[in-house]
Amino acid sequence: MSARFALLSTAALALMLAAPAVAQQPHPAQPSAQQQSNITPQLSKHDLTFMKEAAVGGMTEVELGNVAQQNAKHEDVKEFGARMVQDHGKANDELQAIAQQKNVELPKQLDAKHAQTRDKLTRLQGGEFDRAYMREMVQDHAADLKKFRQAAQTLTDPDLKQFAAKTLGIIEQHDKMARDITQSLTATGSTRAR
Repeated sequence: MSARFALLSTAALALMLAAPAVAQQPHPAQPSAQQQSNITPQLSKHDLTFMKEAAVGGMTEVELGNVAQQNAKHEDVKEFGARMVQDHGKANDELQAIAQQKNVELPKQLDAKHAQTRDKLTRLQGGEFDRAYMREMVQDHAADLKKFRQAAQTLTDPDLKQFAAKTLGIIEQHDKMARDITQSLTATGSTRAR
């Protein structure tokens, strides 16, 4: 019995000595309430893709709008270019603010496809530029309408969804303007190829 008592005493003593060491083991820290409010939910792949495509598209509109103000012959085309710079510049700023809130890094330069379009249009002047630029704007805004309509319905992030819905209204205006200017240029004969 004394051997059993000695064994139990030793075990009890070992547990008492180990308790302070266990108490000092680091436990995973729980985020504070402040830290929890700063954690942003992950964006879905669909939302992230939309953000990045919208950023590149917006940058393209601004760059091409600047080219239009320099290279266009027709005053309506120059004014349309200025409107693209203004409206898409503002939308780009709004999208960048959302991206910063979500800890998303947006592209800072055009992709190869859009850079090629910019470079091609930069080499054109006057009526030739007017025709090519407005043709590009009609096609581009038609495609953007589809993307932004779908985004306004299917995005999961509420801030991004609101951005898409708001920007959709502006793109609808641009689409109508681009079609009207293209029709006007055709009526006056300045879009006919030589």
